[in-house]
Amino acid sequence: MLPAATSCRTSMCISPNPEQQNLLLRSAKPKTTLQKHPLYETTHSNISFQFKEKILCLEIMGVDSGRALAVNPALHTASLHAIHDIVTFLQSKGIHLKDLGRIFGMCPTVLTSDIKSGLAPVFHFLSHDLRVSDLNFRRVINKCPRLLISSVRDQLKPALLYLQRLGFTDLHALAYQDPILLVSSVENTLIPKLNYFVSLGFSKSDAVKMVLRCPALFTFSIENNFKPKLEYFTGEMKGELGELKEFPQYFAFSLENRIKPRHMEVVRSGVKVGLPLMLKATDEEFRELLMRK
Repeated sequence: MLPAATSCRTSMCISPNPEQQNLLLRSAKPKTTLQKHPLYETTHSNISFQFKEKILCLEIMGVDSGRALAVNPALHTASLHAIHDIVTFLQSKGIHLKDLGRIFGMCPTVLTSDIKSGLAPVFHFLSHDLRVSDLNFRRVINKCPRLLISSVRDQLKPALLYLQRLGFTDLHALAYQDPILLVSSVENTLIPKLNYFVSLGFSKSDAVKMVLRCPALFTFSIENNFKPKLEYFTGEMKGELGELKEFPQYFAFSLENRIKPRHMEVVRSGVKVGLPLMLKATDEEFRELLMRK
């Protein structure tokens, strides 16, 4: 093995706990073939040993170092000591070593976060505002790693306040099922989605009831989800808005793989099937429904 790999095994990038080191090295599979990594080629001999060591360290944790460096240029100058501090802090909050590859892969900027002003406030928010116990930090972070790169003051608290005003009062559901809503911009995502339904003819209260019934509506694209599915619903299916008010989950189903095929089968069979039953039924249940004459 390359000298850098040997050094990285004992470097501050990895927890000093020998048992955890062995677990990491056995389970983590580098995203690239390290010996073939561009930084190890002779043409890149001017790259410092410390930088190569950092690359290898990221790869051992399961992080695609090339993507991480592209998304977060600050990693170029980040020290192994700083990365180790981030890893150690997250471990102290219950995050497992095996989780780090996915977390850092999705959010490379976590690797250069400021612990005191950036990461610590997030965990305080989870504990104080969402009532998440220390033992469940890992569950919430794994559900939505973007929480770690979200400002508590500018993003998380304003989103929580807005959602609570709408009627999202179940903190447990927000934390464990829909934490992605907390990292969504109130001005650029949540409000525009709600206003879109109002623009269709739904009252504000009905639009709010729809998102409360199906929170995932806040995560769907207006252009790529709402508009094409609404066009098919009102055009081909001759549906009425009242049906969507009662069953907003319609927008959660695939237009091409579920809505269109099921609708066409219903039309061919001549059997009257309600929208929820048409989409929610299993394939076997759906076939049985169509056999009723």
